[in-house]
Amino acid sequence: MATQVDLRRPGAVIELGGGTGSVTKALLEAGLPVDRLIVVERDVRLYKMLRRRFPQLRIVLGDARQLVELLRPLGIDAVSAVVSSLPLVSMSKTMRRQIIDQSFALLGEAGRFIQFTYSLTSPLARRELGLRGRLATRVWLNVPPAAVWSFRLATALA
Repeated sequence: MATQVDLRRPGAVIELGGGTGSVTKALLEAGLPVDRLIVVERDVRLYKMLRRRFPQLRIVLGDARQLVELLRPLGIDAVSAVVSSLPLVSMSKTMRRQIIDQSFALLGEAGRFIQFTYSLTSPLARRELGLRGRLATRVWLNVPPAAVWSFRLATALA
């Protein structure tokens, strides 16, 4: 997932669902500066663990469905990428729509939404959500095998 983030693009990178920090660690190891990464986690236990494991990072306790509001106190109204490990496939259409709408309100036309999934197909209804997406990579060594998808607004230029 970390290799899908274009480090040359300026701006913050948001990680949705920091969990235990494996993607967080990979993003930092890939060269993403600490001051550009913001992790959003809604589970209090995982949030506290992330704070202990990455004391130098900005970690926000909250729900991705309110992403714009969560980032406003940090002075962030635009981001270069959103990296998500959220289980979008198991969420309701309404929840998925809210998360995507909030993410692209910050990403705009140039930003990328990068999604980790166990789904064999796209985890997002691209046409319904107004997105273009592509399979970025398969993670065959993962059990079960996983995939990383990259999405942008359908109105964006290639």
